[in-house]
Amino acid sequence: MQNTIPARTGRAELDGDVAGRIARRTMATRGPDYATEVRRLLDAGLSVMTACGTTSRPRVADIVAAAGLSNDAFYRHFASKDALVAALLEDGTQRLASYLTHQMAKARTPQGQVRRWVEGILSQAGDEDVAASTLAVLWNAGSVGDGLDSGRPSSTAPLAAIVRGPLAQLGSRDPDLDAALAAHAVVGHLSDLLWRRARPTRAEVDHLASFCVAAVTPTEEPR
Repeated sequence: MQNTIPARTGRAELDGDVAGRIARRTMATRGPDYATEVRRLLDAGLSVMTACGTTSRPRVADIVAAAGLSNDAFYRHFASKDALVAALLEDGTQRLASYLTHQMAKARTPQGQVRRWVEGILSQAGDEDVAASTLAVLWNAGSVGDGLDSGRPSSTAPLAAIVRGPLAQLGSRDPDLDAALAAHAVVGHLSDLLWRRARPTRAEVDHLASFCVAAVTPTEEPR
């Protein structure tokens, strides 16, 4: 009987092909299950961190218990608790960015878009439950950074990207830098509000929006 395997095909090459095919097939069938596991871990992590507040940081054991999963399930998706915190920060920022984009689309002028951007970010401190969970994640994220493959997580970069366009329309000479500075200023004020357990006032929103607009609006050079 003729051998169906080429004589010069190395075992490593053959095994790699078979292993890769089986791995792809397994991932295709388990993908939805894994996505559900990740969402359960994220939701459980947020819930446990919110319950702990800023007095203690939860353990991986606390998170998997709340999710009803195993340690194996946790480490299948996250290298450490810091990795989960970073994912929570990214998840929350993406949700906020989507909300901001929707709100800014309602404004007809770049000035109005900047104001809605500021108002949307500060609104995270306006609801007691949202404020508590946001503060808990930010507090836990304070220990994130060392050893993460993706580097130190940032909650400002995606938010800055959204306001870059309006700032450019207003005459910014460096939209990227100005958007980053504006994001740091507004997110920094949000952090202050969260720590003080205070709600943003209309005057604060107006002042920060005017501050961001004025910073990029060209002025006439003195003669």
